[in-house]
Amino acid sequence: MMFVPRAEPLGRPGGVTRGGKWGGSEVVESGLPLSWTPGSASALRARPGSGCVGAARIGMGGGRAEKDLLEARAAQYACSLLGHALQKHGASSELQKQIRQLEGHLSLGRKLLRLGNSADALESAKRAVHLSDVVLRFCITVSHLNRALYFACDNVLWAGKSGLAPRVDQEKWAQRSFRYYLFSLIMNLSRDAYEIRLLMEQESSACSRRLKGSGGGVPGGIETGGPGGPGAPGGGLPQVALKLRLRVLLLARVLRGHPPLLLDVVRNACDLFIPLDKLGLWRCGPGIVGLCGLVSSILSILTLICPWLQLKP
Repeated sequence: MMFVPRAEPLGRPGGVTRGGKWGGSEVVESGLPLSWTPGSASALRARPGSGCVGAARIGMGGGRAEKDLLEARAAQYACSLLGHALQKHGASSELQKQIRQLEGHLSLGRKLLRLGNSADALESAKRAVHLSDVVLRFCITVSHLNRALYFACDNVLWAGKSGLAPRVDQEKWAQRSFRYYLFSLIMNLSRDAYEIRLLMEQESSACSRRLKGSGGGVPGGIETGGPGGPGAPGGGLPQVALKLRLRVLLLARVLRGHPPLLLDVVRNACDLFIPLDKLGLWRCGPGIVGLCGLVSSILSILTLICPWLQLKP
C-alpha cells in the first residue's frame, strides 16, 4: 500500500498540544500534524496511516456524512455557475429552468442534512473556550457561536420551504442566517490574520538570527526594510516600496510554508462573497457567487480527505 507523506509535527505560535495547551509541539490523538513551519515541505516522510490515504480509510465513518454534505454544496454552486453561463450564452429557457430547479433541490437537501449542525457548533464553541491564547479563543468561540445561530436559522428556513411551517417569513430568516454566516467568516479571517502575523514575526526573528550567526549583521533586514533605516539618505518613497516588497515576500514565504493556513484563507475569502451578495452589501452576481462557492467547497472536501491540511484547532 502506498502512503502519502506528511510533515513532521513541528510547533508554531498558536499550535495546540495533546492536552489543549498552546505553543507546544505535540500532536493530537489522531497522530496528524498540527501545523507546518517554513521549509517543512522538504522534510516530508511517509508513515503508516498518514496523509490522504490514511484519511480516506479513517473517514469512512462519521466523516462520510460531512463529505456528502460538501459534495452536495459543490453541486449546488456548480449548478449556479452553470445556470449563469447558460443564461449568458442564450440557452433555452426550459434548460435554465431545469438547472434552477436542480439547484433548489440541492439547497433544500443540504438544509435537511444540516439539521443537527447547531449542536455540533455549540460543542465546538465549548471546547474553544478553554484555549489559552486570548485572541484565538475569542475568534474561534465567536465564530462557532455564529455558526450555531446560522444553522438554527437554516433549520427554520428548511421547515418553511418543506411545508412544515408555511407561515415562516423566508426572506427575513434568510437575511438573518446570512448575517450570522458573515460574522462567522469575519471571525475566521481575523483568526487567519492573527496566525499570519505570529508566523511572520517568527520568520522575521529567525531570519535576523541567521544573519547575525553568519557574521554579516542585520542591515535593516525584514524588520526595517533594508539598509540604512528610515532616516538614512536616499530614503522616502523607494525605501517604503522596498519595505512593502519585503513584507509581501515574507507573507508569501509564510503562506507557502503553511498550506493549512493558506487553504483556510482562500476558503474563507471565497465564502465571504456569498453573504455579501445575498445581503446586498456587495453585488457580485450569480456567476461569481457560484464560482466562489464551488472553489471553497472543493477546498473543504480536500481538507476533509487530507486532515493534515486542516487548520488546527
